[in-house]
Amino acid sequence: MRPDLLQRLAARQRERAAAQLLRRLRVLDVDAGAEGAWVVDAGRRLLDFASNDYLGLARHPALVEALGRAARTCGVGAGAAHLLGGHRAEHEALEARLAQWLGRDRVLLFSTGYMANLGVLAGLLERDDLCVQDKLNHASLIDGARLAGCTLRRYRHADVEGAARQLDAQPQAAALLASDGVFSMDGDLAPLAELAQLCTNRGALCMVDDAHGLGVLGHDGGGSLAVAGLGQREVPVLMGTLGKALGTFGAFVAGSAGLIEGLVQQARPFVYTTALPPALAAATCVAVDLARGDAARRATLAARIAQFRAGAHARGLPVLDSSSAIQPLRVGGSAAALAASARLREAGFHVPAVRPPTVPQGQARLRITLSALHAPTQVEQLLDALRSVLA
Repeated sequence: MRPDLLQRLAARQRERAAAQLLRRLRVLDVDAGAEGAWVVDAGRRLLDFASNDYLGLARHPALVEALGRAARTCGVGAGAAHLLGGHRAEHEALEARLAQWLGRDRVLLFSTGYMANLGVLAGLLERDDLCVQDKLNHASLIDGARLAGCTLRRYRHADVEGAARQLDAQPQAAALLASDGVFSMDGDLAPLAELAQLCTNRGALCMVDDAHGLGVLGHDGGGSLAVAGLGQREVPVLMGTLGKALGTFGAFVAGSAGLIEGLVQQARPFVYTTALPPALAAATCVAVDLARGDAARRATLAARIAQFRAGAHARGLPVLDSSSAIQPLRVGGSAAALAASARLREAGFHVPAVRPPTVPQGQARLRITLSALHAPTQVEQLLDALRSVLA
């Protein structure tokens, strides 16, 4: 008899439950009456140290007003894919705004970062090609290479020599090297300058997923490439998301006019998906202007990061080596991470446990994210709670 797919799914669920790896949805409400990073979980107010709203723009009055104003004019949804009538003036304006900010010829909007990475990799790569990636890359980059059907080779985290060996293993194949700019679970930055030079030397195309660097890093929020001093020539393919530091939703790919024109034809997640709501694109234009022009928000975030790291080291907390807003504390086993997260909730903090397969076995952690919304006293309160919980 054929295997029963639903029974197999149920068996996998039982295995995950036994290993304390089940993910569960929680309904978290925004505390509309409170300023700062507060959420409400089952009636309990918690300080939120899990959001990727790094600059605190998601509830900014200017974005809310822009969203409402555009929705009253053009409605809530686009109603069609970009190529079938869903591409509006708001989309065009946002693409132009992003291209000018990031020094790229053109930008193409996608509905999510996951879809953007799938679209780029499957649109560029073919079966006989080579894709080389950092082992800690986001799942969407890995899945994009698998969807393309090419050879996928992965190198040890941030190991440029390892990346070179993987490229040299197939010297005749067309090749693309892809890396996160800021790694979502470790919070560290990739050695982008070295990787870009490697790609130049080996004739490979370089791609960076800067979901967690855009808006946060660089003098005008230009991201991890701005920090590394790299532009379109050194890194021809850039992916960024709009739902983290920019506070809205969606994603984009930026690069040469030829790249974008090709993706319009070849990137299936772009071709066959309803366009981003135009009102949201209008609000994101406002978010781009705020992210670029409000250096004080980035300075506040940088101060909270420095405060947290200094306080963690002073308290002997096992914080990983990260200079970004993502500050992971490695706990070890999944049960220990879950218990620590639960105790922090009882103390008034929302800090989720991250477990395998999102991170390697034995490296479960508390993933703390800092925001410009956090006050210095709140960071100190969290540090004291962490010391108590992890003692």
